[in-house]
This record gives sequence, structure tokens and C-alpha cells, in this order.
Amino acid sequence: MRTQFRSMLALTTTAILFALATPASATHSWGSYHWARTSNPFELKLGDNLTSAWDSYLATASADWTNSAVLNTTIVAGNAGNVKRCNVTPGRVEVCNSTYGANGWLGIAGISLSAGHIAAGYVKLNDTYFNTSTYNTPAWRQMVMCQEIGHTFGLDHQDENFNNANLGTCMDYTNLPASNQHPNQHDYDQLATIYNHLDSSTTISSSTPSGPGKGSRSRVVDVDRHGNGTVTWIHWTN
Repeated sequence: MRTQFRSMLALTTTAILFALATPASATHSWGSYHWARTSNPFELKLGDNLTSAWDSYLATASADWTNSAVLNTTIVAGNAGNVKRCNVTPGRVEVCNSTYGANGWLGIAGISLSAGHIAAGYVKLNDTYFNTSTYNTPAWRQMVMCQEIGHTFGLDHQDENFNNANLGTCMDYTNLPASNQHPNQHDYDQLATIYNHLDSSTTISSSTPSGPGKGSRSRVVDVDRHGNGTVTWIHWTN
């Protein structure tokens, strides 16, 4: 059954709708968000909180993004605790899957900020849809995995019109994901632009946490909700 997606407006005191889907532009950075680091390429850990059905897609996405000249990703044991919450861990990205409900999104990427820099991230993959015949395909799984991880580096979408011709990148909205499963050169070029300066300190963790993730998502988190329809951007603050 084809799911009809609707825009989501969170009616809480801390959620603010601040932009709808926008046309493609020459650059596609997600605001000015980036990880603080003192050298390039930097290494970012991706916490694997996934069931086995998702592991190969995480491995492919990690290898794809590591082709960037400015960053490498390493898959490590997950530290998110409850996958429904997918708690963030400071200095890394936690990747989770669960049945999050028929809420209009296939995947969500969220970031926490510290002094204007990305300090933690999470990705949620919604098995409520991926358990259906429409979305339970390698192409859909790979595209969404690749795109949501890309957001945690500070990348936006290259295009947000589902009906435009595919751009050959996972950072493109489409109804036909077969040719949009991996980054393209424009993604790598944009990452080089985002990370073309070094910082005096780092927000990237080099250590292995000892317990379930406790990092807060309530400070500042930007969430990208997407599916086969209207996109809604929501911004949370304290």
C-alpha cells in the first residue's frame, strides 16, 4: 500500500516550524553546522544500534562517506540504549532502527550543538515503513541510510522536488531511489567546503563510552523529516 505522507507540525512549546521544502541550490550545507576538529581528515564514529537487516547498508554508507577527502567514518558498537529514543553520545553519531510508527517519515537525522559546533548526532530509520513491500527494498534502505548519515556531517539536500530527474546522489529527494543510493562528487566537494578550515578544539570523541548514551538532545536539535511528500523542518530549543 502506498503511504501518503503529510507535513508534520509538532504542537509543543519547544517545537518551531521554520522552513518548508526549498529548491535546489549551488551549495547544500545544513546551515553552518559542522564538527569541530583540529585536523583533516577527521574520524567520526558511527554507533551501530541496528538489527542485522540494516548492517550491510550502514557498512556501505560508511565506506561511501569515507571516500571524502576530509572525513573518515568508523562503525563501532552502539551506545544509544533504548533504540526508540536513540540517545545521543557526545562526540559521535548513533544509528538506530525501530518501528517508530506511521508518522510520515522514513528516516530522521538529528544533531546536538555545543558552541555552534556539532557535538553529537543520531539517525533513526523507521521500520514501520521499511517492513512494507513498497519500502523494503535495497534501494530505499540504502538511499535513506546514506542521506541521514550525510545530514549528521552538516549536509543538506541537493534537491527537494520528488519529481525532478535524479541527481545521482542520496542527498536528493526522489520517488525512484535506484540511482540515488550513494554520494556524488558534489557531496564530496560540499564537505570539502564545509571543512575547509580547522578549529582550535574538537567535539569529536576519541574514546569508547562505558555505558548507555546519555547525551541530551534537548539543547539544540535540527530534525529532517522526509518521505514521499512534503518536507517539514522543525527546530527544537530549550
